[in-house]
Amino acid sequence: MEKYRQPADRYRNKGSGSELARHLLDSFGLDNIKVEETSAGDHYDPADKAVRLTPDNYSGYSLTAVTVAAHEVGHAIQDSRSEPLFLARQKLVKTAIVGERIAGMMLVAAPIILVLSRVPQAGALTMLIGVASMALSTLVHLMTLPVEFDASYGKALPILQKGGYLHDGDLKHAEKILKAAALTYVAASLTSLLNLGRWIAVLRR
Repeated sequence: MEKYRQPADRYRNKGSGSELARHLLDSFGLDNIKVEETSAGDHYDPADKAVRLTPDNYSGYSLTAVTVAAHEVGHAIQDSRSEPLFLARQKLVKTAIVGERIAGMMLVAAPIILVLSRVPQAGALTMLIGVASMALSTLVHLMTLPVEFDASYGKALPILQKGGYLHDGDLKHAEKILKAAALTYVAASLTSLLNLGRWIAVLRR
């Protein structure tokens, strides 16, 4: 993505990332959704109904800025249409946050409980609960993939292409930016699967 932050003023005549986001939201009748600057990473917050962009993308005029803005608007569109996968992911995310905390505590506590109780089953049960909680987190990561790909290729790319928002020759580069965003979640999913597999292997010993 960094590669396409230059030239930094490529879209100055068309608008910044935040300006494009506002325009797109309004054009889809989503004027109730805010566009805000954040330091916590680009994302759409369905609870606060807000598209949040990092400073470089909020105020920036680069290809990356406008492409990322369109991607986040894609999530707002998913939410407004109550798309099943998006809604299912949001419900799971809340549960997974609690699950991850439980998993961390249980996996740390398992060997301690085993030593104190001297009952192997107690330690194994504690670890099993931790692994189950970790599995929930992995499920969230896997469910995130189709949601992210749809925001990129089902929403953002067609909008940018049909709306004529990009300069000639930039569409193929925008595709790379959108792919990079999705691949971030692929990496997260693989990491979750590897961690889950590692703990399952420990349990089977």
